[in-house]
Amino acid sequence: MKVNILGGGPAGLYAAYRIRRDLPNSEVQVFEQNDAHTTFGFGVVFSDKALEFLRAGDSETLDLITAGLESWSDIEINIHGERIRIDGIGFTGIARLTLLNILREQALSVGAKLINSHVVKDLAELDDADLVIGADGVNSLVRKTHEAEFGTEIKLLENRFAWFGATRPFDALTQTFKQHDGGFFNAHHYRYTPDMSTFLVEVDAQTFQKAGLEDMSEEQSRVYCENVFADTLAGAKLITNKSLWRRFPVVSNKNWTVGHRVLLGDALRTAHFSIGSGTRLALEDVQALSQALCAHPDNVADALAAYETQRRPIVDKLASAATRSATWYDNFPTHMQLPAWEFAMNYISRSGRIDHERLRAMSPQFVAGYEAWKATAAS
Repeated sequence: MKVNILGGGPAGLYAAYRIRRDLPNSEVQVFEQNDAHTTFGFGVVFSDKALEFLRAGDSETLDLITAGLESWSDIEINIHGERIRIDGIGFTGIARLTLLNILREQALSVGAKLINSHVVKDLAELDDADLVIGADGVNSLVRKTHEAEFGTEIKLLENRFAWFGATRPFDALTQTFKQHDGGFFNAHHYRYTPDMSTFLVEVDAQTFQKAGLEDMSEEQSRVYCENVFADTLAGAKLITNKSLWRRFPVVSNKNWTVGHRVLLGDALRTAHFSIGSGTRLALEDVQALSQALCAHPDNVADALAAYETQRRPIVDKLASAATRSATWYDNFPTHMQLPAWEFAMNYISRSGRIDHERLRAMSPQFVAGYEAWKATAAS
């Protein structure tokens, strides 16, 4: 079997490794438009158990990734001058380039061919393969080429966001909400190395216009955001890497395959960054696809049908939770009118996946603090 993969991000590199490892007679190539040492963004975040699905089938890669993880056990909410900790909800972070290097070496170790600095403009270039995998992200050429057949839907959320890095570590996954010059700002920040953090800044559409962010250069918006969050950064600097303002695209597809072409990762569907599951979902897609190919090594059509049948219910469930979380963030200025403790409870309940009793078991200190505040507020 010959497999051509478009996209050398986590999804594409891991697909090359798993397919070549699991089907040693296969020929696997990855086509990536950037060079091997270029990446955009800073850190990748996972929930603390997000990668455990790898343990049964790929403990080697799991061990390589977890060896470089930063870990913490709390979420911190900063709002109205208060700092509220939500205990027992663990996360981990890793530098995106570190993750890519691990997956790249894994792919090379099993004989996959990685073709970097190569822009594919027409899918006909890849059609000498039995299977073409679209792992080329949110702007997928594979998906765009067959948008009607895939049944693609793309909805842009209203908020604007930009990814920065910060030259200081934060000891928890932190959400800082604040008002500044009559506008509403939120920073998602977490460390991904012992001395660096991701620092994603989000604003509502009205603030984006009022602050003039649309007309600022990348450097001007960096300086502006550094000033807005000066107390949070405590002397640290923001750094840029294609830190451009965007609206989040909610991508979905009614069909996952068109002929011998299949989508996975962000090319298939996006999960809002607020739930920290995009990379995990992509790696899970790869695992399911590889297992389906192993079960149907002589029939690509049957393998792709099995892949979709196994994965779709799981993906739909998580995508639904991601959409609820994204909707909450798109209205975060309204939620900021709540008192701090009420806001924190509203925040942690936003996706509908955690009810009060489950939260009590997971985060007893937070729930005790919330109930104490609630009793005081009622008296």
